[in-house]
Amino acid sequence: MSVRHPIISVTGSSGSGTTSVRATFEQIFRREHITAAFVEGDAFHRYDRDGMRAKAAEEEAKGNHHFSHFGHDANMLEELEATFASYAENGTGKSRRYAHDLDEAARLGRPMGAFTDWEPLPQPSDLMFYEGLHGATVGDGVDIARHADLAIGVVPVINLEWIQKIHRDKTDRGYSTEDVTETILRRMPDYVRYICPQFTRTDINFQRIPTVDTSNPFIARAIPNADESMVVIRFRDPRGIDFPYLLSMIPMSFMSRANSIVIPGGKLDLAMQLIMTPMILNLMERKRRAG
Repeated sequence: MSVRHPIISVTGSSGSGTTSVRATFEQIFRREHITAAFVEGDAFHRYDRDGMRAKAAEEEAKGNHHFSHFGHDANMLEELEATFASYAENGTGKSRRYAHDLDEAARLGRPMGAFTDWEPLPQPSDLMFYEGLHGATVGDGVDIARHADLAIGVVPVINLEWIQKIHRDKTDRGYSTEDVTETILRRMPDYVRYICPQFTRTDINFQRIPTVDTSNPFIARAIPNADESMVVIRFRDPRGIDFPYLLSMIPMSFMSRANSIVIPGGKLDLAMQLIMTPMILNLMERKRRAG
């Protein structure tokens, strides 16, 4: 954690919706004239797409059927923590980009599934914003969570997460349903070991719950839309959260526990604006006072 160089970390599984959450933060940053240094978790994958396929085949031949992007061995978590630590200390660090699809490949000038070169984070910046798989990871000799001033978990119920991943990977990345299903099965042990524990360390979790039948996510023809969902927002420490204000501002919202508010899915952006804006401004005020 750092007063002078704050870090916001948004963490969630593949297909959870962290990219959509990033868009809301970008709106807040523009409105409040905040310059963010963006770091994508995929930049710290150890292998490009071809290299990952080759390594997964190698591990499969050794009897390891669960080698995945969720695990430590497929990621440079020490380097990711070093970027967090460097930014917290002096506002610097390094990152790169990963070309997920053809559009990104065209923008980045790299083949699909490849990385750009490592580059220093842009300077000056007011804060660092991370979005990816491991923003609150602790274990195997790394403690990324300790560097985040504000950690956000994006964690839909599992069936919805799978539906979102299947549709995204088929539509945007050209995979078949069978390919995505195999990936989900291969990742499950690492999901339990590396992804789930993070959500006990995050300051706020946003969990989307569909109100339509998602019993078999592998045959779902459409992703449940916002109006077909509710969102549970859980605060690790509810002290200082003005729940009466949120309830008055968000129609049809209600408290489910002392630290949790439930909102209609279509009001997620509004809720995030109401909740996150004062928190971000508080980070900026602390930074200003620290000089």
